[in-house]
Amino acid sequence: MRRYTRYITLLLLLSGCNSQKPLTAELVPQSLKAINLEETISRRDEVMMAYSITSYDARNKPVAVVNGGWGVEPMATGQQANLATAQPISLAVPKNGKIVASLVLIEVDDYARAQQALDQIRRIHNVVSLPASVLLTATEVLTPLKYVTAGLVAAGVGIRLLDRVDADELLGQSSIELSEQELRAKKERTFQVPATFSGRHLRDRYAYELVYDIRLKTMKIRPKTQ
Repeated sequence: MRRYTRYITLLLLLSGCNSQKPLTAELVPQSLKAINLEETISRRDEVMMAYSITSYDARNKPVAVVNGGWGVEPMATGQQANLATAQPISLAVPKNGKIVASLVLIEVDDYARAQQALDQIRRIHNVVSLPASVLLTATEVLTPLKYVTAGLVAAGVGIRLLDRVDADELLGQSSIELSEQELRAKKERTFQVPATFSGRHLRDRYAYELVYDIRLKTMKIRPKTQ
């Protein structure tokens, strides 16, 4: 009987060691540099960023979304942006599921409207919301802008600024999709995602270099107390 008890105890210990703790993915904007600008008259741009993480379960159904934002900040050619106020966002990775991290960089033409949108984004910063399933399961190609827009709609942001962003205002967009299996297979807990945004607006060219991190953390499971 004692041997049987010890055998059961050993199995429980081994199963506990092999159980995988839940993962959390964190998006952290790291750097933004203006290589060239659109506004050749004023010699500067005013820009903002909006970003999100969306999670999907094993059946590819959207589960949750979190949002973040930064700006409005003036940028001059060669300037490195101060991203100290660009707070990270994080979201749990569903078992056998995936996450999609998305970020958009926007030129601000209407400062008051953009600032109002950012104020609303800050109020729901990193608050987990149920995603707008209709927007995130559509058959059309989901761009980073659509992911970020769907995340803000899910969070109940009143003014849908990103719905009205046109091709001239959108300086660039970036997105990365990672499954739970890929995340667990990575030896590094932090990896960088570089992005170069460039194009032409009327007679002017512009270019920005952006880097954001995806950081992996293991969630601590606290024992239940009575």
